[in-house]
Amino acid sequence: MPSTTASRRALPVLLAGILLTGCSAGHDTASADPSPSASASTPASASAPASASAPTRRAVTQPEVRDAFAVLQATYQDGPTYKAGCPDPADCEYFLTRVHDNLDALDAAMKADPKGKGHFTAPLAWMDALRGALGQDTSFPNLDKHQKLLLGTRDRINKWMQSHPEDYR
Repeated sequence: MPSTTASRRALPVLLAGILLTGCSAGHDTASADPSPSASASTPASASAPASASAPTRRAVTQPEVRDAFAVLQATYQDGPTYKAGCPDPADCEYFLTRVHDNLDALDAAMKADPKGKGHFTAPLAWMDALRGALGQDTSFPNLDKHQKLLLGTRDRINKWMQSHPEDYR
C-alpha cells in the first residue's frame, strides 16, 4: 500500500497549504484602500523598498505560529492509541511521522515569528531536546522508539500554547 502511505504523508502538507491560503486571503494592505489611486498602484514586489513605517510581510511559504499549532493540534483527533500497542504499523508510521513533521513546522514558525525566539524559549527547548534524542534518524523505528518523548513534547507544547492564547488566536 505505498500509495496509501504516500497519500497520508502528503495530507499534512496539503492541509497546511489550504490553511495558509485561507489565512493569507484579504490581508494585502494595498487593496485595503478603496481609493482609485490604490487600484492603479504597482504590486508590492515591483515597488521601491518599503519605508521604515510600512508593515513588513513574511513570505507566504512560512507558516505562522497559529497555523502550525492548529495543524499540530489536529493530531489529537487522528492517530492510534499506543497504550494497547500499535494495531496497524502503517497507521503508526504515518501518525508518528506526522507529529514529528508538525513539530518541525511549529519550530520553524516560532523561530521566524516577529516576537523572536525569546518569546518561545520553553517550546523551542523542548523541541531541541527531542531533536537531540532523535539525532538525524527520523525513520519510523527511531520515532517509535522515542514515541513517548515525541508525544510528550507535543503535549507540553500544547499546554504551553494554551496558556499563551495571543500566539494562536
